[in-house]
Amino acid sequence: MPRPARGRLSAMGHTAAPVLYRPGKIAQLLFNRPKVKNALDAESWRLLAEALDRFERDPGARVLVLSGAGGEFCSGADLSGNINGSSEQVAAKMREIASIIVRLHGMPKPTVAKVDGVAVGVGMSIALGCDLVIASDRARFGAVFSRHGLVPDGGLSWLLPRAVGSHRAKELTLTGRLVDGAEAGRLGLATTVVPAGELDAVTGRWCERVAACSPVVAAETLDLIDRAWTTSFPDALEAEASAQQRAVAALRG
Repeated sequence: MPRPARGRLSAMGHTAAPVLYRPGKIAQLLFNRPKVKNALDAESWRLLAEALDRFERDPGARVLVLSGAGGEFCSGADLSGNINGSSEQVAAKMREIASIIVRLHGMPKPTVAKVDGVAVGVGMSIALGCDLVIASDRARFGAVFSRHGLVPDGGLSWLLPRAVGSHRAKELTLTGRLVDGAEAGRLGLATTVVPAGELDAVTGRWCERVAACSPVVAAETLDLIDRAWTTSFPDALEAEASAQQRAVAALRG
């Protein structure tokens, strides 16, 4: 099989794959089913898990950027392949998907969702599962599960209240309404919102700044902040002291 050209996004050498990955200091993951606004089928989930493995194992990779082809981030799960079968089979599939999103959210390296167009359903879950969300002014976020007779999944029932608060999370999930880029910024769904034409450049600049952070400091900082939701203030201070000890040790080599 020919070797992919340098810098080209690829998945096992196939640029037509539904998820493409490009290694590097700032690694790139592209959802690549533009005809269905990058809805995720079974193969997409498999390749997403594989890309996360590659990113985590690569010592030269500092930041992972997730984006979508065709001006859309991700329209959620491909329901034609995910709600077939018994309710027990559907639940089992959801648990498989959950394990992948848990890995994304718990990644010891920074992850960035670059959101243009739709990020709905589990696509919204994936975006909020990243450490930073950089959105364009044409982005649209939506917890649209209720429109399909489904409850939030992909961790959205946990991620969304932490981003916007309990009452707003209930409103967004029960109505399934779409939130545009400007409102996403106001609500806290997006870290920052920029004009669509500036999305690539702004994301690149943010990622360069984040990538300048040492791997030890990045991992320890992400862990401290994520654990803050479930720890006491005294325990957080003790965790900071332990993490600082490791950071100083790494700094001194």
